[in-house]
Amino acid sequence: MAKTKSPALSLNRYRSVWEMRDDGWITLTDCMGRLVEQKPDTLEFDKQLEQAASILMLLAPIERFWAFPGRHLFAEIIRWFEEADYIRAHKAVRRINRMLSDKTYRHREFNVDETPESIDIVAEEEREREAQMSKPYFEVLVVGDLTADEHEALRQRIIRSRRNDDQFIYDVVVAPTFEDAMIATLFNFNLQACIIRHQFPFKSEYQLDFVREMLAGVDADLVERLPESERGIMLGKQLHNLRPEMDLYLVTDVSAAEVGAKVGEVFKRVFFRDEDDTELYTSIHRGVHERFRTPFFNALKEYSKQPTGVFHALPISRAKSIMNSNWIHDMAEFYGLNVFMAETSATSGGLDSLLEPVGPLKLAQEYAARAFGAKKTFFATNGTSTANKIVVQAIVKPDDIVIVDRNCHKSHHYGMVLAGAHVAYLDSYPLNEYSMYGAVPVKELKRTLLQYKKAGTLDRVRMILLTNCTFDGVVYNVERVMEECLAIKPDLVFLWDEAWFAFARFHPTYRHRTAMATAAQLKARFKDPEYLAKYEKFAATMTDADWDDDEKVLNTRLLPDPAKARVRVYATHSTHKTLTSLRQGSMIHVWDQDFKDKTEEAFHEAYMTHTSTSPNYQILASLDVGRRQVELEGYELVQRQIDLAMTLRERIASHPLLKKYFSFLKVADMIPAEYRSSGVDAYFSVEKGWANMEAAWVQDEFALDPSRLTLAIGATGIDGDTFKNKYLMDKYGIQINKTSRNSVLFMTNIGTTRSSVAYLIEVLVKIAQEIDERVEDMSAVEKRIHEQRIKSLTEDLPPLPDFSRFHPAFQHSTKQSLVNLEKEEKKGTAKTEKAAKGKSKADKIHEAIITPDGNIRRPFFLSYDEENCEYFHFGAIKKEIAKGRDVVSAMFVIPYPPGFPILVPGQVVSQEIVDFMEALDVKEIHGYRPELGFRVFTEAALQTVIQPGE
Repeated sequence: MAKTKSPALSLNRYRSVWEMRDDGWITLTDCMGRLVEQKPDTLEFDKQLEQAASILMLLAPIERFWAFPGRHLFAEIIRWFEEADYIRAHKAVRRINRMLSDKTYRHREFNVDETPESIDIVAEEEREREAQMSKPYFEVLVVGDLTADEHEALRQRIIRSRRNDDQFIYDVVVAPTFEDAMIATLFNFNLQACIIRHQFPFKSEYQLDFVREMLAGVDADLVERLPESERGIMLGKQLHNLRPEMDLYLVTDVSAAEVGAKVGEVFKRVFFRDEDDTELYTSIHRGVHERFRTPFFNALKEYSKQPTGVFHALPISRAKSIMNSNWIHDMAEFYGLNVFMAETSATSGGLDSLLEPVGPLKLAQEYAARAFGAKKTFFATNGTSTANKIVVQAIVKPDDIVIVDRNCHKSHHYGMVLAGAHVAYLDSYPLNEYSMYGAVPVKELKRTLLQYKKAGTLDRVRMILLTNCTFDGVVYNVERVMEECLAIKPDLVFLWDEAWFAFARFHPTYRHRTAMATAAQLKARFKDPEYLAKYEKFAATMTDADWDDDEKVLNTRLLPDPAKARVRVYATHSTHKTLTSLRQGSMIHVWDQDFKDKTEEAFHEAYMTHTSTSPNYQILASLDVGRRQVELEGYELVQRQIDLAMTLRERIASHPLLKKYFSFLKVADMIPAEYRSSGVDAYFSVEKGWANMEAAWVQDEFALDPSRLTLAIGATGIDGDTFKNKYLMDKYGIQINKTSRNSVLFMTNIGTTRSSVAYLIEVLVKIAQEIDERVEDMSAVEKRIHEQRIKSLTEDLPPLPDFSRFHPAFQHSTKQSLVNLEKEEKKGTAKTEKAAKGKSKADKIHEAIITPDGNIRRPFFLSYDEENCEYFHFGAIKKEIAKGRDVVSAMFVIPYPPGFPILVPGQVVSQEIVDFMEALDVKEIHGYRPELGFRVFTEAALQTVIQPGE
């Protein structure tokens, strides 16, 4: 067996190597247990022997990339197996499986003679938790062509170098080749640092397709010919792209000046071979400590220990108002005392001010900027709703134009009201079958910018605001959007609402579609001479006539002029939604090369406007700790989040009863084919198995976040709201957020476990069985009603309405249009009369306006006066529209679901909108009062707004 050629790793059954490894050890333990119970030379013995050998061969190439059990111990197991010492091999396998499961390998030496029966498992797990808290464990990758003996000697040297006062302990993994280093970086989530030190070949003995994809563009022969120092630098850049949080160290004998000019910011430090290893080990500890530090959390902990007398606000501080009470002691028992000991309004005594940070809070925000790839990061303690308003107010002045996805969070719409912006709403592509929207195609963004260019008002377009990723998991190609839009208007500011996407920074598949990563990449690209040459070639193909040809521009992949384009990007994260933070903990990330010159003062004013002078320090501390977590284990957590989502997709698609009533929407269901050049239509199907998700995320205009699982439930005859509340929550205690008429959205996150996935599958099976039984018991009449209900949820769905238009009273060019119209009317020419026949003044004005923006601030506040408004029910509003009247909404009208504004202040109510609203069977509609109807403007109120000379 030891001489058998190692097979290529098979992912046919598993989407994840980690899941395959976990199941491999579980299956091997069970198989070896059965093997030792059988008599030799029997069919069952031979069967178990063959299966055990197969699993060992499957695990062999995986285990070489982990420090435990490691190459040496795994080789021992194979030796015992080949020597037919099955009892010893079984004992070792069983102990390893247990130590991997409870992670006790991090602080406990392996002993083959220990068994679960011989130790107190609960006590062992508790000791491991305490040990990990006091001295966290990690692993270091060493890239170099070492023999097994050299590897073990290196490991022993590191173990001997450990000191009792070390803050961490670590073990070593050796990668002998360039590709092996890539594989180890992707496989081993324990890695926190990498030392690239010796001459090493390029190719691994293990041929993995996904490694080839990530090395696209890297010439293997060229790498083999490179001198050692340059090969190490190239590998460092590749590893940095995969996991930028990992510390990289280069050991070389090339001069410092020569190497320093090439390594850039990739390597933490460069060492020379004649230096003592002690300095290298110290640097590794120091590098991990930089990410481990939580300056504000530590300051708050220290403050809570101080004997402080409170003669200020907050009676709850130090828990005094609780402990002195005869009635609310249970509050302290429920929460514990520490939360109150750390409750304070002080900004001194080792703490800091959120509004003007100079100490630990300033450091905490700087560390967050480093973690998320931003130039600057600001903490927010009242959610991303406020974060969004801060950015909008900082960037947008009254009458600036902002291009916005209409299907964005309501905080953006209200932010536009506060800023006095003129808003150009764009519609995302509709998914009528599921009563939801996708995202805005780049062609629509370009088309809108071209409208303003032709109107001569492109200078007023300040910002593009998009949601990435959408609630339902549609993710933009951020790079393409920003490049093509900057090609038309090079000073555009981008605000990416990544409220549900904070985790994406910490996984290589997701990262390149995030705002901050793309901003840094574009800035570097615009400085690259190769890009300049590419741009000049592109510019030579685009004449002035070509730029005036809309179809040509819309169908050309545009490139921005690097001499003019400015990278100005903002992202808002609801840290509390997808990472570890207390509720309302959010962050604003800034990558704006003009921040200091154009925005800094306005940003701080906006921050002061919206940020509480009494922020919750517990929230701020949790943001600090959440940042530490993702810098040290974010890759592992996000990968497991993806794995569990993929497991759910596979189980539902493969289960005979579940697929009768349920199906997770596939990529093709959520993203039309025209936006999927990769051709990937599903991440998993029973017929084809797993698809190449990574290819879709690289190539397609829109990608689907696999951790968002939209479950189509129309076949059950139960609407989304009822399914959520009556079945999932009330009956089984499963909490979800979003529904549509015929779907419910599940999301895996970094806290999801395999047991919670198993429970969800169990619950869905029970619901399916219940529906099966209920349908069987139905009478003929009940069955017809049930079938009609299914039809209404799967076929008779109202089409999603597009944004209609703003009423001319609230559009920027109304007054000038009206003046021009009145001039034409005074001329009284036959041509004018003929053209105007059968059209209202409002229609004529609307035709004169060529840009779609409107001011929603004015109608928002106009509606505050009751005499400006009236109410119409559905029937009455239809009659008014039929008369030719422009019925104009005075409020935001937002049905839940689907949760996007059907109407905004100043928007004309179209027949399509009324039909959609009438067909909806949802109970919760914000801005609509059933007893009164729609709140709209009177015609007299609109007339006072559009009178010329106002």
